[in-house]
Amino acid sequence: MNDLKSVIADNITQLRRSHGMTQAELAEKLNYTDKAVSKWERRESLPDITVLKSIADCFGVSVDYLISAEHKNEISEELPHEDTAQDLSSKNRGFITGMSIMLVWLVACIAFVLINAVDKSSAVHWLTVVYAVPASLIVWLILNSIWFNVHRNFLIISLLMWSLLLAVYLTLLIAGANMPLLFLIGLPGQAIIMLWSGIRTGSKH
Repeated sequence: MNDLKSVIADNITQLRRSHGMTQAELAEKLNYTDKAVSKWERRESLPDITVLKSIADCFGVSVDYLISAEHKNEISEELPHEDTAQDLSSKNRGFITGMSIMLVWLVACIAFVLINAVDKSSAVHWLTVVYAVPASLIVWLILNSIWFNVHRNFLIISLLMWSLLLAVYLTLLIAGANMPLLFLIGLPGQAIIMLWSGIRTGSKH
């Protein structure tokens, strides 16, 4: 009985993880509590036959798969399909991120053309392009935080800070004020970002 518990527990855990599901998500699909799923995976209890059938249907495998220790062929058939779905989802998110950033630049280009058409002698229209850089970085930061590796946020935040400083500097320069010392603000700012990165990384371990 203990061997059967171990086999079923390992199979449920492997299938759940390969499908990117949490214990709570699996429990919701089965109309059970996450505590019940946790007990199955910790080998403290066995799901009855009707639940085993529901679990098998949920993951697209047979009941024999759940109670068997040897099923290399079924695993090899299932995992590539799951990997393909995950790859497709990742690509779609990448495309959405790219389109969102390009939308920022589209708006900036439209503003550039309109302002230039109204007043060609002014250099203000170039600021639309300058401010498009931090704006696109903000979009990237938001979507990266939702969908991708959050550790990349530290790089994005650094680029965002320096691009904002450059935009403010150029704005003041067009207004007649040359303030290169403005970039000194970026030095402690960059140090803070680096220290924050170290704290966040250390806390995950």
